[in-house]
Amino acid sequence: MLRRTILSSAIALGLSLAPAALSAQAPKSASEYPDTHFEIYGGYGYLRPFNSAVNQISYTPTSNLNATASVTGYFNHWFGVQVQGVYFSGSLEHYSFLPTCYGWQCDNHFTSAEAGPVVRWQLGPVVPFVHLLAGGVRAGGPAAQPITWGTGVTGGGGVDLVLPFWNKHLAVRAVQADVDYSHTHFPHPAVYNQTLGGVGDLKAVHLSGGLVYRFGAPEVSQSVMLGCTAEPVSIHPGDPVTVTGSTLYLNPRHKADYTWTANGGQVTSKGETATIDTTGLAPGQYTVSGHVSQGARASQQASCVAPFTVKAFEPPTVTCSANPSTVTSGTGVQISTVGTSPQNRPLTYSYTTSAGQITSNGTTATLNTAGLGATLINIGCSAVDDLGQSATAATSVTVNALPVPVIPQTQSLCSIAFSRDKRRPVRVDNEAKGCLDDVALSMQQHTDAKLVMIGNASPDEVPQSAAERAMNARQYLVQEKGIDPARVELRVGDTSGRTVNDVLVPAGATFNDANTQVFDESTIKRHGQAYGTTSAGLKPLHKRKPMAARTGIPPQQ
Repeated sequence: MLRRTILSSAIALGLSLAPAALSAQAPKSASEYPDTHFEIYGGYGYLRPFNSAVNQISYTPTSNLNATASVTGYFNHWFGVQVQGVYFSGSLEHYSFLPTCYGWQCDNHFTSAEAGPVVRWQLGPVVPFVHLLAGGVRAGGPAAQPITWGTGVTGGGGVDLVLPFWNKHLAVRAVQADVDYSHTHFPHPAVYNQTLGGVGDLKAVHLSGGLVYRFGAPEVSQSVMLGCTAEPVSIHPGDPVTVTGSTLYLNPRHKADYTWTANGGQVTSKGETATIDTTGLAPGQYTVSGHVSQGARASQQASCVAPFTVKAFEPPTVTCSANPSTVTSGTGVQISTVGTSPQNRPLTYSYTTSAGQITSNGTTATLNTAGLGATLINIGCSAVDDLGQSATAATSVTVNALPVPVIPQTQSLCSIAFSRDKRRPVRVDNEAKGCLDDVALSMQQHTDAKLVMIGNASPDEVPQSAAERAMNARQYLVQEKGIDPARVELRVGDTSGRTVNDVLVPAGATFNDANTQVFDESTIKRHGQAYGTTSAGLKPLHKRKPMAARTGIPPQQ
């Protein structure tokens, strides 16, 4: 009774796992549960004889110390071969018939080793199967007949539930239900009420459940497939094309023969790849065909087609620029050119100009604008490849005329008159100081200019009076206005009157008056004061420094 309870509990546990496994795996497709090549099963079972007896003594059910194990190998998705072993041991069933029995002789034993075909259906996680097995059976009789070899046949089936764990290598065999038949000749021909002989024809229901370990993938015979691609798919004449074939379901034990052809170009084949020489091909669409074969059957051959396009050569492109784009006549201009060939063909550059002279040096050129007036120069840039295809671009340069040089001119300033003071005809009076103040202001405003002071005399004077007047006027500028004496040039002029003419000579200008001349100041003897001063500002003559020490100008005598 306890054995039946254990068996019933085991089978019930397997059946109880079935709904949970099906519920957890219901959304999964069958492709997510791939077929396996091998399966190993181990389980616990129950053997229930029916309509089976020897000498009218019936076989008894057995569930104590039993095991059912099998190894199955599948050739494809559904068909395989199974080898199964069964072991059942009773519990003292023979003791009442053979009180002298000892150990295993007292138990009802049933052992089988059988093999046969098996067929399965992979329905996602649910895998039902049927099998038919035949082989040897080693069993004892119901009335203490000794364990004897016989023959047996088993037929039935079951259901496996693949678990979603461990990469789906494990399954629960919820139930395996078989009908076993065995035929055994026991020693000593039996007569009625003699227990040690007879013929046993055992018919029994064999139930079991357990775990299945699944591994390996079955070999499946499928038609060979071939795909091919061309790289690059768009080229120019002369560029090579490489074609690569990709296969499925080739038999690794057989050699694969590849053949490649194209409707243009020269094909060089090397196994699953080929190279096409497109030299000389006209622009257009072309195809390359591939074929692989491992035998004469259609399933052992496959073909593919890959297209490629030959494009016409594209012309180059070119841009050019001028630096600087605006110049003064006579200035050189750098012309820079950028040319591009889509096919990286060699380029030759040339230049044209509407004015001036241009010198080419590949991608650069130099424009010479010497001698040009104000104008706009148009420059053309050209790039030509080795096929004669060309591209042009243009740029321009604005040339400004050379500026007309401004020649500095001398400027006549105010003139100082000495005709009012008859007693001191060479002395600078207050009115003359006003003129010299204006002269000093002009000198301060034009720091790079010089001053020419021209002393004149009247016909009734000694000639040196003209020189004294110029020296006195300069002395006022130096001592009273701080003018650098090096910036002042003294000259004597004509006998037009008692005056000093002041001429401003800007930088770059030249004083050129043939009616005046410089004189040697050391030869001039000066008389009286150079210019009038207020008494408050004068020192006694004996306390004054000599004029030459203060200004570098010879003192008056």
